Amino acid sequence: MRTALTASFLLSSLSGFVYAADHSTPTIQETYVNDPFLPPQITWHGKSEALLQSTDNPWVTDFELSDYIDSPSYQRTFEWLDRLVESSDKLKKVSLGKSPQGRDIWMVIATQSGVSSPETLKKNSKPTVLVQAGIHAGEIDGKDAGMMLLRDIVHGEKAQLLKNANLLFVPIFNVDAHERADKHNRVNQRGPISMGWRTNANNLNLNRDYAKADTSEMQHMLRAINTWQPDLYIDVHVTDGIDYQYDVTYGYNLSVGLSPASFDWLENTYKPQIDATLSEQGHIPGPLVFAMDKMDINKGMALWHASPRYSNGYGDARHLPTILIENHSLKPYKQRVLGTYVMLEQTLKTLASNGIKLKAAISKDKFAYPQRVTLNWKSEQQAKGWDFKGIEYSKEYSDISGKEVVRWSGIPKLYPNLPVIGRTQADVTINRPSAYYLPPQWQQVIKRLSIHGIRMTRLEQPTTKTLQQYTFDKPKFADSSYEGHLQVTATPTSSQQQVTLPAGTVKIDTEQPLGNLAILLLEPQHGDSLFQWGFFNPIFTRTEYIEDYAIEPLAQKMLAADPKLQAEFDNALKDKDFANDSKARLRWFYERSPYYDKQYLIYPVLKEL
Repeated sequence: MRTALTASFLLSSLSGFVYAADHSTPTIQETYVNDPFLPPQITWHGKSEALLQSTDNPWVTDFELSDYIDSPSYQRTFEWLDRLVESSDKLKKVSLGKSPQGRDIWMVIATQSGVSSPETLKKNSKPTVLVQAGIHAGEIDGKDAGMMLLRDIVHGEKAQLLKNANLLFVPIFNVDAHERADKHNRVNQRGPISMGWRTNANNLNLNRDYAKADTSEMQHMLRAINTWQPDLYIDVHVTDGIDYQYDVTYGYNLSVGLSPASFDWLENTYKPQIDATLSEQGHIPGPLVFAMDKMDINKGMALWHASPRYSNGYGDARHLPTILIENHSLKPYKQRVLGTYVMLEQTLKTLASNGIKLKAAISKDKFAYPQRVTLNWKSEQQAKGWDFKGIEYSKEYSDISGKEVVRWSGIPKLYPNLPVIGRTQADVTINRPSAYYLPPQWQQVIKRLSIHGIRMTRLEQPTTKTLQQYTFDKPKFADSSYEGHLQVTATPTSSQQQVTLPAGTVKIDTEQPLGNLAILLLEPQHGDSLFQWGFFNPIFTRTEYIEDYAIEPLAQKMLAADPKLQAEFDNALKDKDFANDSKARLRWFYERSPYYDKQYLIYPVLKEL
């Protein structure tokens, strides 16, 4: 496994080390500065340790040189990858674009024939997996695993992995946050020693940005997905929370989602092969783990139904099968990296043998066009519970917090048949519209739809149509900003209107591969709609008013001319609060006058049923 350690590495195996600021030379430190705060570590050894190369191997990675406890900087990562790419005609490297701080987001293309363009990749017809690491830059397991796997493909005995599958590999997605590395980042995680930051340079979380696509990083990634058109998307994370035995947990869209055929492939073809290989290599695979109550495991587990702000929820909406890997933060870095390697290698094997069926499932989902679309879901207990491979724990009163805290023992314990709660019961559903219409002035929204790859056409001349339009009542704004947005919810009321759409209006047909994604982004009741993210907040601003001296005589004339209006006003006066509020009484008439703003509280997106 390992030979010829230098003196500094021999020392590091006893006490650990971290790289200096430029990761060029190691300095002796405690192995993991946060170890004293974490639960007991479970000793692990597995067959996958045979994947590690000795320090005298010319293609040894910095991760392996660090005695498996650290990860290289951006500069050292791509110095190594550049040498690897130059050494093989199977690898190419392209930039997806620049980060806010000016760093390239690099992607390595690994194919048997050395493909360098998306057009050529499509021609080879092999299934393609896109693997991204470091969307949360401190959770960087996928980078070191992918570097080792590429090394073994081009300089080891695994070239056959590219015979019937292609690999697109983004070693560091959140590149700026990766360079905000420090040994004190991510206190809940056991390595690497120097960990990157969670959010990007603008303090935005990229794994909350898929739907709204604010960040330049996400816009680059979405364009890459549209350009390279992978058949499978893997997003590598590290989780935290409770302690348990699983080291590699992962999940994907649910059967009730918008891509049921893809779910069937993932559940019945992909998962059995991945679980079997991970287990055989000494790892413990499991489903995504989210406790209903971290203080009481017996209350059960939450089955996550992700919305499109997250990678796996977005993949469900756009019919790109997406796997969210969440390695367990309390497992040693070596164990997590090796588990990721095993999973990525088996993914290529599974794609090679079952890629045709995956492509067929994707096509089925893309062109299904369900007539009822669920916008919101309610929680319900699932029919089948989980036998949960947990860790024994106790609860103690803490003088620090003034309440009970959990103490994990490090002793494995099975919790049989725990209840599982998930948002799988349809709550708000709508009939599928045939199309949406968006006036040309909403340029920011049109740009976001374009970035997603949603097909749109423009009206070349004014067009009169009868369409459905929402009006809103009592909008409720969030108490504080979230991810750079002031979110809003409101109760919509739909009515039929005859409108004349100006030239330049954008039409979005829903019978297209990304039609379901368009529906979720444009229907205001959906939690990740562009409406709820605040892209349409200007409609809640009143910009024209009428003075009291003008509305009072106008109201007199309105009552004299319309007996029905007089009756309505008399009925409104039965409300004492209204009757005692002079401003409200005058506003009541203004809202019914021809001078009132006809676009106030009106959703500018119209839909055709």
